[in-house]
Amino acid sequence: MSRINLLLLQVLVAVVSVALWYVLTTYPIFGKLVLPPFFFSNPVDVATQIAAWFASGVIWKHLWVTLIESILAFVFGSIGGVLVGFWFALQPRTAAVFDPYVKMINALPRVVLAPIFTLWLGLGIWSKVALGFTLVFFIVFFNVYQGVKEVSPTVLANARMLGMSERQLMRHVYWPSALSWMFSSLHTAVGFAVVGAVVGEYLGAAAGLGYLIQQAEGVFDVAGVFAGMFVLAVFVIVIDIIVSLIEKRLLIWRPAVGDARP
Repeated sequence: MSRINLLLLQVLVAVVSVALWYVLTTYPIFGKLVLPPFFFSNPVDVATQIAAWFASGVIWKHLWVTLIESILAFVFGSIGGVLVGFWFALQPRTAAVFDPYVKMINALPRVVLAPIFTLWLGLGIWSKVALGFTLVFFIVFFNVYQGVKEVSPTVLANARMLGMSERQLMRHVYWPSALSWMFSSLHTAVGFAVVGAVVGEYLGAAAGLGYLIQQAEGVFDVAGVFAGMFVLAVFVIVIDIIVSLIEKRLLIWRPAVGDARP
């Protein structure tokens, strides 16, 4: 399927979904609305709210705060996950010692950690960054750890026979193996970085998309809640596209799907 056809189908899905939403919230079926506007709003009101936010400029402050929090959580969490993932993969004994503790910390509900981070770091951006970090770190860590462990023993043995140093092995063997795994995790990590920021804002903040949604929810402004969610969804998609462009740049050596020959 060509890229244009794929894009058209994706747009068609969005158009059909919004049209169905509008119909079910506007026109009664058998004398009753399937989706009452009080609970589900409607596309017109949501679009009007989004347009009002951008026209007044109020949305930019909240977008900027959430963007900064998400980027910091994404960067710190990714760097930490890569470093610790490599360390554990290359030091099996260390990994064995810390394995139960890693699993224990990863199992902690992040919503429970949010109030603790707020208590420690206050209502500023750092409590949201810390929450996003805990989400991003483990996603990247487990993928990098697995990617390094998946290095072919044959390739590794041949590289050592050719006299490669540990530094050369890291650059030419371990790193390329982990790179594909890492970028597959980064696509998921982008969303979780934003989730961490927004959940933290929702629980306590003075700005951000989560704060905006929480304020709308507090006055039963359903259109505002849906508007915030739509802005958030577009926000995540834009960031994911940027990650995809970086991935294509760094993984230019990797053959595209369907290019492999038997």
